This record gives sequence, structure tokens and C-alpha cells, in this order.
Amino acid sequence: MNINIVDHPLIQHKLTLMRRVDTPTAHFRQLVNEVAMLLGYEVTRDLPIIMSEIETPLETMQAPVLKGKKLCFVSILRAGNGLLDGMLSLIPFARVGHVGLYRDPKTLQAVEYYYKVPVDIDQRLTVVVDPMLATANSAIAAVQRLKDGGAKRMKFVCLLAAPEGVAAFNTAHPDVPLFTAAVDRELNDHGYILPGLGDAGDRIYGTQ
Repeated sequence: MNINIVDHPLIQHKLTLMRRVDTPTAHFRQLVNEVAMLLGYEVTRDLPIIMSEIETPLETMQAPVLKGKKLCFVSILRAGNGLLDGMLSLIPFARVGHVGLYRDPKTLQAVEYYYKVPVDIDQRLTVVVDPMLATANSAIAAVQRLKDGGAKRMKFVCLLAAPEGVAAFNTAHPDVPLFTAAVDRELNDHGYILPGLGDAGDRIYGTQ
């Protein structure tokens, strides 16, 4: 399967702190931001570079810079914005798009209510962010919407994934690599990841 589990010790430690039921909102939000930055390093490891002539305080040299169009981060609203903030701390020059989806509580299917992305998304590596890949219905719908809108190169980043979500996402979009900090045991009857960390959006924004 097309999945990358980022098992860096710092990420795993911070993920454990996020899982704890007694972690307060402010600390949870900070941890999401920090883990997003760490995941961002892995997601962008293969960005192309070219050599450019620059002046240091001592001499002229050839130094590496990013090649071509830069990144576009696309957040799946609302919880995706928690990861987005950390990613932008790492790469502030990236463009940003948003896909608004909510999960129908009866069918668990994704329903779109908002879509806004850069006009040149077809020329950019698009990194889609959402903290949880549970049923994967929202992720699958968002990525398909972006493909329909012209996106050609995409990666998907989440904090946690369920085996069911990974399988469904890989079946629907085998060309889009997944990056996650962990794959948990299973989904419960309500579509929540077990053991998980609860509802990421509620814990980021304190709306439990």
C-alpha cells in the first residue's frame, strides 16, 4: 500500500501526549502544530532543487533553492486547519486552499459545502491535510474534488489513520501517497478511530 508511517521518536512522544484524555485544549493545539511541522519535513523530503548563484558575506557560491512552482497546502475544514498552521510555520510561502466537508452522521458520507484553491493548482505539489483518516470518505471526496479541479501531484497527511481508512483511500487514490504518524487498531460503530485520540476538531478548538 502507498503509505508512509513517520515513526520519529519526537512525533510518537507528542502523539502519546495528544492521546491522553486529560491533555488540555491549549496543549493539544500546540502539539498538533509541532507534529505538523515534523510531518512536513518528511512530506517535503523529495522536493526538487536547483543551484543558484548567491553572495555570502565572504564570497560567491552556488547554493540549492527550491525549483519551480512552490507548494499548495489544502486543508479539509475544519480540523485540517490545525495541521495547516504547523505546515505554514515550516513553509510560509506556500499557497493555501480549503475544501469544506462534513460527515453525514447517518451515512458517514462526506458532503461538500466549500471549495477554494489557487488557480494554478495544476502546477503545484498539493499537500492535503486532515488530522484523522477514519472511514476516509472525506479524504477520498476531497482528493477527487482536487483532481477534478486540476491538481496533478498530491500527497495526503494525517496524524492518525485506521486500517479501514487506509485501505479505502488506497483503493480510491492509489497514486496519492499517505503520510501518517500511526495506524491504529480499528474503527468503532460510529466511525471513530480506536484507540485514537477522540474528535481532533473538537479537541483543537475546545468544542467538546
